[in-house]
Amino acid sequence: MPTVKVRNIKNEEVGELELSDVVFGAPLNEGLIHAAVRNFMANARQGTSATKTRGDVSGAGRKLWKQKGTGRARIASLRSPLWKGGGNVHGPQPRDWSYNMPKKMRQGALRSALSERVREGNVSVIDGWSFDKPKTKDFAESLGTLGLEGKTLIVDSLDNDNLLLSARNMRRAKVVNSFGLNIYDLLYHDHLVLSRSAAQELEQLLGSRKEGEGATEPEAAEEAPAKPKRTRKPKNEEAA
Repeated sequence: MPTVKVRNIKNEEVGELELSDVVFGAPLNEGLIHAAVRNFMANARQGTSATKTRGDVSGAGRKLWKQKGTGRARIASLRSPLWKGGGNVHGPQPRDWSYNMPKKMRQGALRSALSERVREGNVSVIDGWSFDKPKTKDFAESLGTLGLEGKTLIVDSLDNDNLLLSARNMRRAKVVNSFGLNIYDLLYHDHLVLSRSAAQELEQLLGSRKEGEGATEPEAAEEAPAKPKRTRKPKNEEAA
């Protein structure tokens, strides 16, 4: 079971936290992570790119010159794709690029990426982000004190307004909650910073839930009395 040191925003060690081996000790599955990233990026596409076909461009519908006798190529419409200013053929049209990915696969990709970040040593646990007032300068100083120089992803409660307002003007930092953590942000940022409560929430969200765990076995139902077997009447009685 991986163990991470818990620090405060002054980079002082205040304790240790044992992380769940199911969530933060999973093996690396590159194929599953790749599939989850493709799904996330496909769902983020707007799908609004469009081109004009010959039915959308402006232009007269009359035949410019007669079919034969001019020596020129025959033409039916000025809006033909063969002419400058004509319509486009097989161009992109608005469409929905999103597709569903099974929930267990998405959670498995998150567990694999989180575990790899732990093995790399890029996961930090903070006791709590507490600021007296929202100020970007104080937030930047706390990142420098903790030694977080690169792109940083912070997972904390969205009720911490001072943290949200202090970090929203920092391009290299992003704040999300446990429910908003996604595979793309997890791979894009160099460092992952969890609050103690966020780490526990992730263990509850991504941990395996075994049904019936800790529940007492139901008492055996009383056996119902056996029904008496039906006896067949003799043939002579049936004839009578």
